Amino acid sequence: MPHLEAVTTPSPRADAWSARNAHCLAQYRILAEAEPDLPVRVLNLFALQCLTPEQVSLQRLDDLLSIDIVMGGLSWHRAQVIAQKLGNLVSVCSVTLHNANAARTAPVQAAG
Repeated sequence: MPHLEAVTTPSPRADAWSARNAHCLAQYRILAEAEPDLPVRVLNLFALQCLTPEQVSLQRLDDLLSIDIVMGGLSWHRAQVIAQKLGNLVSVCSVTLHNANAARTAPVQAAG
């Protein structure tokens, strides 16, 4: 019977979650209905991942809230996943993600 050996084959696809991936400066723009608990729900998505945004600004425009968040140290893939989660929050109308380090912009479709 032959000896068992560990086989090391290269992964067929890139690891999008690898810490070795290049980091970006993600800028999120969230437009949502003006609900009192919305800012907390938005920031909670970052807190659950032990992330602290570099900058947060909030402005009420009649019945809407405009929230701008700047977050550094994320891979572009991770920034996109967070943007999708933001878009899935109840009362969020739209989320736009922009990479300040490059010319990448990704609009995210809100679920509600």
